[in-house]
Amino acid sequence: MGGGVVGVTTAYELQRDGHEVVLVEKNAAVALETSWGNAGMIAPGHSFVWSSPKAPMILLKSLIMKDQALRFRPSADPRLWSWSMRFLAECTEEKARVNTLRKHRLATYSQQILHETLAAEPLDYDRNTRGVLYFHRDQAALERGVAHMQILADDGQRIEVLDRAGVLALEPSLASAGDKIAGGIYCPTDETGDCNKFTSGLAAICRERGVQFRTSEEITAIEAAGDEVLGVRTRKESLKADLYVLALGCQSPILARSLGESLPIYPIKGYSLTIPVGNHQAAPTIGSVDESNLVAISRFGDRVRVTATAEFAGYDTSHEPGDFSFMKGVAQDLYPDGADYDRAEMWAGLRPMTPTNLPIFGRKKHRNLWYNTGHGHIGWTMSHGSARITADLIAGRTPALPMDGLAA
Repeated sequence: MGGGVVGVTTAYELQRDGHEVVLVEKNAAVALETSWGNAGMIAPGHSFVWSSPKAPMILLKSLIMKDQALRFRPSADPRLWSWSMRFLAECTEEKARVNTLRKHRLATYSQQILHETLAAEPLDYDRNTRGVLYFHRDQAALERGVAHMQILADDGQRIEVLDRAGVLALEPSLASAGDKIAGGIYCPTDETGDCNKFTSGLAAICRERGVQFRTSEEITAIEAAGDEVLGVRTRKESLKADLYVLALGCQSPILARSLGESLPIYPIKGYSLTIPVGNHQAAPTIGSVDESNLVAISRFGDRVRVTATAEFAGYDTSHEPGDFSFMKGVAQDLYPDGADYDRAEMWAGLRPMTPTNLPIFGRKKHRNLWYNTGHGHIGWTMSHGSARITADLIAGRTPALPMDGLAA
């Protein structure tokens, strides 16, 4: 259930295990929602959880200041308030440390599985393996960033601390904005690429090997009796299988409620711009994150992807040009000769966030229903490992990672 990158990678792993797989997706093709407009980073170096001690103050400030990276939009939705209370409960120093380490280990393992997949399959998705740069605009912020990154470095993440000259040597396209950058943290093993192209390519491979894709078919309910799921009802018919995997991102808790199950997943809205490079001579050459503004920038072949903002706004994906002004201005300031900014394609989508920022795996009360959902803001980074873990659990194998904090 679900045709985003998590659903398609799961279908791939299950097919490899010998299962007959049917994937059901409401859109006309795979990867048209969260997997379409994300930052495009496979970035274990970006594994820090959002539920940190700083988050409550940022959310409080966002009620007044509209340019905050995390934005809270109050509503009457009781699920927003119950989720928010659970999120705030995770915002302690110790919980943030534990959750970050769990997330980093899953992200690192997932990148390893991605590399295994790429060694076996011919996939073209504008991959860039030159690393990702996390840069800061003043020396004090850089020093805090280096200290903050130490938790990942101690967990095996490769990092290099660069001064201004080092940043410009790595990314010459930042030359015109060099005086605004104090230095950065470079993660050489992080990488970037177009998640939509990857997912579509992997889906094509799955289809060639017998996976059935039922697109334009929206799931309306999961039918169950006792501890067994009996079928999945769509707007067209009822589909029956031996096993079911729920990988529907932000829609997962809605369907789970029909089974009497509560999944702590809430949609967090993000914005992105996809901009053609055109004839410009100083486009970004590697992925980067402006840590002062929390704007991420990636290069996909002849396009630039700019992403920003985490907004607590329910299931609303509407947007208007003003929502993109700040992030567009940041990118244009950093890379003035980087892209055809007037031709930017605007997009807003939803990240399926849990209070811990960790995905949910395994079974709850139904013996033949498995969960692989709630991947949050680095879903592509974690998708490959999550798919392998799900296949292992279904096969009765012990996953490569401990399930502490991850089990349904």
